[in-house]
Amino acid sequence: MASLWEYANPLKFMRTTDWLLPIVAVAAVVTTATGLIWGFFFTPDDFRQGATVKIVFIHVPAAMMAINAWVMMLVASLVWLIRRHHVSALAARAAAPIGLVMTLIGLLTGAVWGQPMWGTWWAWDPRLTSFLILFLFYLGYIALWSAIDDPDTGADLTAVLCLVGSVFAVLSRYAALFWNQGLHQGASLSVAPGTRMDWAYKAPLYISMVGFGLIFLALVLAGTRTEIRARRMKALVARERMV
Repeated sequence: MASLWEYANPLKFMRTTDWLLPIVAVAAVVTTATGLIWGFFFTPDDFRQGATVKIVFIHVPAAMMAINAWVMMLVASLVWLIRRHHVSALAARAAAPIGLVMTLIGLLTGAVWGQPMWGTWWAWDPRLTSFLILFLFYLGYIALWSAIDDPDTGADLTAVLCLVGSVFAVLSRYAALFWNQGLHQGASLSVAPGTRMDWAYKAPLYISMVGFGLIFLALVLAGTRTEIRARRMKALVARERMV
């Protein structure tokens, strides 16, 4: 079995993703379309929330990926700090804009869903507030990468920022368990005993979550490939100037 660390080699990574990326992209489109079409058009309205409950098929997968994207960035940043593999740093950089968009989708759909349910577009609920702070950390992470010319220094500083922001990624996931106050409901899906959601909603939601995960993976692979090419071009330009 090939070592996982072999894929830290940019050439190995590019060769593998040449055939892997199209497969992941097609699977992402098919899975996401299936989950959303099933969820929006073939599930009943909720007896309390009506048709607004169907926002769950976008809101929950987007919020899940917003948090998991930061976790992925944390792991990649730790790999960079410990092993100094450039592909991991570039993967973390590629994941940040995707996580930012997922966080924004989560905030917007949460507001649209919350307004008829809570009577307000926004509340300083512990989970909502920590999620907003996570959004700001995404902005700061991207801005820090853009502000530093040296790629290794940028990778070091953004890795430290990622470690700090991970606190709010955890709070975004578990704030409803840490504090009882707040408008936000508990987890829609849980391994704890008791039925929280009927399978009429749960099945398409699971499919949507897989689809969003595949979308994230496809975009990270594509973004990492772009970052590798950009770094190669920069190196070639610098070499030509020295000649």
